[in-house]
Amino acid sequence: MTAVAAAPATGRAPLIAFAGALTIAFSAILVHQADVHPATAAVYRCAFALPLLGLLAWRERRRFGPRAPGQQRLAMAAGLFFAVDLICWHQAIADVGAGLATVLGNLQVVVVPFAAWAVLGERPGRRILAALPLTLIGVVLISGALEDGAYGEHPLRGVVFGALTGLSYAGFILVLRHGNEDLRRPAGPLFDATWVSAIAALAVAVVLGVDDLAPAWPSAAWLITLALSSQVLGWMLISVSLPRLPAALTSMILTIQPVGSVVLGIVLLREEPTVLQLAGAACILAGLVSIAARRR
Repeated sequence: MTAVAAAPATGRAPLIAFAGALTIAFSAILVHQADVHPATAAVYRCAFALPLLGLLAWRERRRFGPRAPGQQRLAMAAGLFFAVDLICWHQAIADVGAGLATVLGNLQVVVVPFAAWAVLGERPGRRILAALPLTLIGVVLISGALEDGAYGEHPLRGVVFGALTGLSYAGFILVLRHGNEDLRRPAGPLFDATWVSAIAALAVAVVLGVDDLAPAWPSAAWLITLALSSQVLGWMLISVSLPRLPAALTSMILTIQPVGSVVLGIVLLREEPTVLQLAGAACILAGLVSIAARRR
């Protein structure tokens, strides 16, 4: 992992980002296989990742010294967004399937520019406004509002939780990027965000009265795999590479995740979205790609 963190800023960064996006594409599949409450999955995804992330963060601190207090606070704040993101996304997976839930969660590509407009005064460009109707049409199609027999136990509720996932995911990315300005230390901010997210998700689980906070085997095995693959390997690869890449290439690479999740959901989980739902997913993906392709 440290060898990955030390990768050159240019040559291998796109390949590392590509590998990270492919790794987290399996996240929804693993959450589905674990078959636990959404809050439980969020707790253990983060908790099982802490020992390895903590070791990597300790090695960074030993080599480079402590991070600035402001950077650590930002990473911890990002963890709160991440907890909301995970819980909403896991619920969307249960409601509308792994593939479609991941597509909805990546609406953050549309959300981030508007958040930056509200917070930083940066007006969204024409590409965002042009892609917005297409993505909204995609959301409506995935919700099943225009047909009977749409795939998923609760497709409309799944769209609501998917949209909340996109909003909280956007907050996580924006805050974590500001808390990860020292490119030599990708593990430290990720560790702080992860432990805060674990505690926040546990608090939500207790408030909701979740009764499977001690998952049995094989659910625990799926959650361990989720933590080590997506939370540690996948997000470490992304944390190392994406800050070093141009924005256009970053967005293009991240669209691999929802595409991969849709394909994996159909192949591995035998999900059967309707034609209109697949058309909705295609609309959203087309909007995401158009935004990334025009970004400079």
